[in-house]
Amino acid sequence: MKFTDGFWQMRDGVHASYATDLRDLQLAADRLTAYAAVQRVERRGDTLNAPLLTVEAFAPAEGIIGVRVTHHAGRRHRGPDFELPGATGTAAATTRTDGAAAELTSGPLTLRLPTEGAFALEFRDPDGALLTAAGRKGTAFATLADGAHHMFAQLSLGVGETVHGLGERFTPYVKNGQIVDMWQADGGTSSEQAYKNVPFYLSSRGYGVFVNHPGKVSFEVGSEAVGQVQFSVEDQTLEYYVVAGPTPKEVLGRYTALTGRPALPPAWSFGLWLTTSFTTSYDEATVASFVDGMEERGIPLSVFHFDCFWMREYQWSDFEWDPRTFPDPVGMLARLKARGLRICVWINPYIAQKSALYAEGAEKGYFVRTAEGDIWQWDRWQAGMALVDFTNPEATAWFRSKLKVLLDQGVDGFKTDFGERIPTDVVWHDGSDPERMHNYYTHLYNKAVFELLEKERGPGDAVLFARSATAGGQQFPVHWGGDCWSSFGAMAESLRGGLSLSLSGFGFWSHDIGGFEGTPDPAVFKRWLAFGLLSSHSRLHGSSSYRVPWEFGDEAVDVARQFTELKHRLMPYLYGVAVQAHRTGVPVMRPMLLEFPDDPASRTLDRQYLLGPDLLVAPVFSEEGRVEYYVPEGTWTHLLSGETVTGPAWREDTYGFDSLPLLVRPGAVLALGADVSRPDGDWTDGPELRVFAPEGSGDFTRTVTVPDLTGATAATYRVVRTGGAVRVTADTDRPYRVSVMGERLDIVQD
Repeated sequence: MKFTDGFWQMRDGVHASYATDLRDLQLAADRLTAYAAVQRVERRGDTLNAPLLTVEAFAPAEGIIGVRVTHHAGRRHRGPDFELPGATGTAAATTRTDGAAAELTSGPLTLRLPTEGAFALEFRDPDGALLTAAGRKGTAFATLADGAHHMFAQLSLGVGETVHGLGERFTPYVKNGQIVDMWQADGGTSSEQAYKNVPFYLSSRGYGVFVNHPGKVSFEVGSEAVGQVQFSVEDQTLEYYVVAGPTPKEVLGRYTALTGRPALPPAWSFGLWLTTSFTTSYDEATVASFVDGMEERGIPLSVFHFDCFWMREYQWSDFEWDPRTFPDPVGMLARLKARGLRICVWINPYIAQKSALYAEGAEKGYFVRTAEGDIWQWDRWQAGMALVDFTNPEATAWFRSKLKVLLDQGVDGFKTDFGERIPTDVVWHDGSDPERMHNYYTHLYNKAVFELLEKERGPGDAVLFARSATAGGQQFPVHWGGDCWSSFGAMAESLRGGLSLSLSGFGFWSHDIGGFEGTPDPAVFKRWLAFGLLSSHSRLHGSSSYRVPWEFGDEAVDVARQFTELKHRLMPYLYGVAVQAHRTGVPVMRPMLLEFPDDPASRTLDRQYLLGPDLLVAPVFSEEGRVEYYVPEGTWTHLLSGETVTGPAWREDTYGFDSLPLLVRPGAVLALGADVSRPDGDWTDGPELRVFAPEGSGDFTRTVTVPDLTGATAATYRVVRTGGAVRVTADTDRPYRVSVMGERLDIVQD
């Protein structure tokens, strides 16, 4: 929140106290503690009737320095707290004094502060260059007229520095100049509200900042003090971590190592998902007609999803099939699975009063309660609904037991919708602070469901389709972008949100192809198909109208078939990228900043991305097919046409519905699968190694690995270009093909 009225004055009713004068400094082997007065102390009397801030510095993991600032330490800590599985619990830092300064160093990051005089914190890289600093007003607290107490910090911004991330945000991609509040809300994709609030930002200067507070964190990104990022919490303590780079990939690697790396989704989940849509009328015959229609038109389908009305109205969630429309659910699921489909069903953590589960949960005390001891209820969404209390282990086990019945029937995954509308006037089973639990609830919800899937289906075969998340939620993929309109503008909004989420540590992301609300124009639908099938996960879904391609014309059918088959061909490459996301935290859909941090143009690009390291995708956001996009340095090759473009340069081209800018990085070697019918085949069975070596690139060596369905390496190919030939050696005796784009070279396969 804002505390000042312009640069010189405070807002009415606000009194701010800033760490001003260092009074004591204590160094241990791996941490330091400073005590800072909020005014200059020139005589003994100045130590009376004035606050003293305690500032602790430590390293939760290598390359990450934590700062904990406390005013009054006596406030009872109620939780919840972010889980930090990567916190080592061992010494990850060293301390020393250097003249008039003390230093704490962890990996490539050093915190430096003066040993006497004015209080300040400086974060420096290994060469001593300043990354960011908490200067004259950088460590503080503020009291308000209503008695509220806020801790806040300000970290400096350099000239030209840009700030990214803070969750899945649909506002401008570069966060400079924005006010961003971490507060879960069901606000769609067209406002400043967000389903996925992550108090982590990434700087173009090669560092990140994570505020370790699950409740409401308010960020003023160059919007109150224009040269500062300010963040504040209503609390007596503020804890934040500065995460070292120097590259954005290394920042994300350290951050996700701390907060949790994403699980590896099963390969089948990368295929095309089709749903019933939300409020449409459907039964088994309708579902069968959709599946038949896809098969008849040659559009490969991998997953069928049943949205809300697979259950009876007013009874969400009771996890029972509506017997009026699905009299034989077990048989129906078996029939669908016999056709090679996986099954997903919609759920949420709310239990309507009409559901039989309401009485059961109420009797056992499994719902969140008011301060008076009543069950908290309201009529928004479902009549009289209650909220499952996942801080109660017995309630969590009960909820899982209901889902296990569905898994035993043949369901493979869950769409974990909602999780944002969490009240703050309630009492939690474990005594959690309601304000801190508002954002954190989604983590407990998705964790409960994901861990059940891992237990019942095994690690590597668990997948969600989740809407809400916070820091650490990346461990439970996949997340989708929420409720957007069916327009080109909403398509661009969705991409902005996905790029911001990618820079917040989330490796996998999807969106509703064609948009959710309304019915898309055929042009919107066809353009969105290409975008959606060049995303990590791809789902056809809508609100009040079906999203089967033939509803939008014959050309839409052709586009759906073409890009689904293309994605299947790309799976040896894509699943390898997914394994990287799982192991390193670098996302599948990569903002240009991640791959080209030294190119200033990459910092603001929000209408294109890299799918893995080697494929540049620029979705088309216009009916006529005109698209403006940026090509980084080098000669890139259109995957679909074979044409080349050379950068760095801005391009403006026009594409038909069957194409878009899909450029392959210079020197890349793509492994393309032979099977276009499914995403989870044997990728070592006759793959094509397509070598992109434009003339003049010189000699090079590339190693390409093709994974199996577990993510382990199934085959390795070594590609060496020497003079006028490309020689390929493989550690497998299975056949493969080699093709070279951009040059006439001899091909030798050993």
